[in-house]
Amino acid sequence: MKIFKFGGASVRDAENVRNVCRVLRITGYQNCLIIASAMGKTTNALEVVVHNYFQNNVQLNASIDAVKSYHLTIIEELFPNKNHRIYTRFYSIFEDINSFLSVNKSPNYNFVYDQIVSFGEIISTTILHFYLEECGIRNTWQDVRTLIKTDNTNRDANVDWDLTTQNIQREIEPDRLYITQGFIGSDNNGFSTTLGREGSDYSAAIFAYALNAESVTIWKDVLGVLNADPRYFSETTLLEHISYQEAIELAFYGASVIHPKTLQPLRQKEIPLYIKSFLHPKLSGTEVYKGATLNPVVPCYIVKKDQLLISFSSKDFSFIMEQNISDIFKLFYEYNIKVNVIQNSAISFSVCAEDKFNRFEELRKILSDKFRISFNENVSLYTIRHFTDESAQKVLNQKTLLLKQVNRETLQIVTKE
Repeated sequence: MKIFKFGGASVRDAENVRNVCRVLRITGYQNCLIIASAMGKTTNALEVVVHNYFQNNVQLNASIDAVKSYHLTIIEELFPNKNHRIYTRFYSIFEDINSFLSVNKSPNYNFVYDQIVSFGEIISTTILHFYLEECGIRNTWQDVRTLIKTDNTNRDANVDWDLTTQNIQREIEPDRLYITQGFIGSDNNGFSTTLGREGSDYSAAIFAYALNAESVTIWKDVLGVLNADPRYFSETTLLEHISYQEAIELAFYGASVIHPKTLQPLRQKEIPLYIKSFLHPKLSGTEVYKGATLNPVVPCYIVKKDQLLISFSSKDFSFIMEQNISDIFKLFYEYNIKVNVIQNSAISFSVCAEDKFNRFEELRKILSDKFRISFNENVSLYTIRHFTDESAQKVLNQKTLLLKQVNRETLQIVTKE
C-alpha cells in the first residue's frame, strides 16, 4: 500500500481540493491511504477558538463562525447542490464543537486544545471524502482516532505502537482507497490527542510502519527538499536524493519540509519517502532512502526565527557543574522550552531556545534566585550542514554574531538582524 499525505496548503481552497483529484488520477490511487491536514490556516483559527474559550468568551462564537464560514465557502463552491449530504455532516461537526464547549468542565487548556483543534482534520477529510466521491473516486472515510492510540499527553502525545499497529492492520484492507486524518489520535478514554504541530507527516509514517507500506509521498507546494528556505535565500538547490541519516539531521535542526518524528519509523523498515509538488506531480521531487548521498555535497541552510538566547552564570562565580545544568534542563522540560543549541564555559552556560508556550518569564523568575540570567529575544538560529567559509559568510552578512558553534559537518550561529 502507498501512503499519500496532503498538507494544509494542498487543500486550502476549492481549487486545491480539485487538484487532489487531478493528482490521484495522474499517480493512481488503488491500494492507497490518504492522510490530510486541516485546510489552510484552520489550526491557527481553531487555536483562537480555544483562546477565546478561556480568555475572551465574548468573541467565542465569532471565532467559531469564522472557521465555519471559511469551510462553508469551499463547500458551496465544490457542492452547489445544497441538498448534498455533506451539508448535514458539516453542520453536525459544528454541533459537536459547540456541544463539547458547552459541557466541558476541564480547566486544562491543553486538553481542550486537543479536543477542539482536532476538528480541523475531521472537517478537511470529510470535504475531501465527499468531493472524491463526486469525481467518481470511491473511497472510505476513516476516523483515525479509532486507530492511532496514544497516552494522554496533550499536544505532544506518545503513540502506543503495539495497539496502534494492531488497530491499523485489522481495519485497513488492501486494494482500497482510504481517507483519514493526520496530526490526531486518541487516548484510552477516547479523548482526542494531537501529535505535535505539523504532525501529519508523522501520522503518515505511523501508517506506513504498521502496514509495511511500499512508500510514503508527502505532497507539498515546493518541488521537493531544497537546500535552503526560499523565503530567506534567493538561490536554492533541489536535493534529489537524501539518505535517512541526512534527512534526520536536517529535520532535527529544523528543516520545515520534513517533520522530525517522521523518519525513524520509515528508516526502521526501509520505506522510501518522497517529497513532491502537488502542482507538478509528474516531477520526481526528492527521494529519501537508505544509502542515498548528497551528490554533489552542497551547503544546506536551516533558519529558526524568534529564538531566545539565554545565558546563566553563578552569582558567586563558582563553576557551572553537571548538577546545575541538570537542574536547568529539568525546568526547561517542565516549562516546554525547547533547547536547540548548548554552549558552556567554566562559569556560564548559554542556550538558544524556543519558548513555544510563552513560559520563559515564569522560568526566569524561578532560576534568577540561583543564577544571573541575561537574554536576547527575537534572535535567529542559522544551521549550515556541510558548511564552507563562503556559506558562513553568506549568512553572517550584515548581522551581529551572538554565538557560534562548529563541528565536523555543521555550523550553528545565533545572530541579531
